[in-house]
Amino acid sequence: MGGSKVALRAEHADGTVREAGFRWPRAAERPASAAADLDLLARHVRRLRDGAPGGFAGVGVAMPATLDPAGVVTAWPNRRSWTGLDLGGALRRIAGTTEVVCADDGDVAALAEAHAADRPDLLYLGVGTGVGGGIVRGGRLLPGPSRGSCEIGHLIVDRSAARCDCGRRGCVQSVASGPAVLRRAARARGAEVTFAELARALADGAPWAVDAVREGCAALAAAAVGVSELLRPALVVVGGGFAGGLPGFTAMVAAEVTRLGRPGHPPPPVEPARLGGLSSLHGAILLAKGPPPEN
Repeated sequence: MGGSKVALRAEHADGTVREAGFRWPRAAERPASAAADLDLLARHVRRLRDGAPGGFAGVGVAMPATLDPAGVVTAWPNRRSWTGLDLGGALRRIAGTTEVVCADDGDVAALAEAHAADRPDLLYLGVGTGVGGGIVRGGRLLPGPSRGSCEIGHLIVDRSAARCDCGRRGCVQSVASGPAVLRRAARARGAEVTFAELARALADGAPWAVDAVREGCAALAAAAVGVSELLRPALVVVGGGFAGGLPGFTAMVAAEVTRLGRPGHPPPPVEPARLGGLSSLHGAILLAKGPPPEN
């Protein structure tokens, strides 16, 4: 589940794979409602399940919202009506008797990318409607499923930056998320900017687009270097739909990471996500096959 859209994937024992997806209704289309969102989600899940004789053996959910230990949503800036929702109970009602395992989308994306890259240690940065991420060390998630999620997007990299959705100033997300970059590009251009327009202008080298994207990449690089000073990951992976759709995005992050390196301590290599913008989706499949290992 994302702040703007939801992707679904079913993998069957015979190797068959089916995928589906939808976008959440925008506020202009109808008022936000957790109940309406869940009804929409349930309809799409039922359609996918109808093609699975006997139903599903397991369901994994990659979730960007903040949950308490009981599975209740405590914060989700992109879907504020979900605050207070018993997500675990809601998902169980949708899945029926099938076991549901839910985890942070950035964490499971990191796990999926580590699996795809065959690396036991990496840092994942996912850039979309927000900025998520995860750390895998020795094949295990940090800090570990029972200790909460790895909130890379809320590392503070610039105390003078814009206010983040969380209420603080200077979080990576407030500088590097898709909406933040688009707002910065619009200010520089003097007119609203769509994602497609930004991608074309970036490919053409338009200064207003390059500068807007570079600032976001610099914030991501600062976070990556800070984490690297503490944990020494073997690899930094940049993913998410926003990052994956912009030409040269990962290369910009890599260049800034290299610039921030200090003598005698070379930074880790930076590579694009092997799973593109679907890292969290593949991570959800891993959850369905079995919960992530504890640290």
